[in-house]
Amino acid sequence: MRIGELATRAGVSVRALRYYEEHNLLAADRSQGGQRHYPESAVDRVQLIQRLYAAGLSSKMILKMLPCIDAPGDASTEQSIEFLLGGRERINTQIADLIRTRDTLDAVIRDARTCTVQAGHLETHTMSLSEESSRSTPGSDRSPSG
Repeated sequence: MRIGELATRAGVSVRALRYYEEHNLLAADRSQGGQRHYPESAVDRVQLIQRLYAAGLSSKMILKMLPCIDAPGDASTEQSIEFLLGGRERINTQIADLIRTRDTLDAVIRDARTCTVQAGHLETHTMSLSEESSRSTPGSDRSPSG
């Protein structure tokens, strides 16, 4: 498939695909006219790269991981396993940070709702007091024609 079709199917820009190729994260065959042609498997590869980027990994880290992903048994050295474990720990730390952030946001939302509800009761109560005071004010119940 050509670069534009891959970009559409993988949900990325053509520029991103060129970047991945420049950094050896993605390979393309070239036609005689120089056009890039990608295999069907490139869609999954690009989506994997996107997920790894979203997890905070750099191009260099992803490049080091790809041989382990592509051929797990062949590229598994103690060093590569340690590298992958480090990447996994980084992701776990980010997940924990995101959960704490979500919990904080939930608390802010809960407090905001409580304030809104209390403000609604306060507003209702204040209006009731205003109505009550206007009724008890002398002359307030007279009609304008009075």
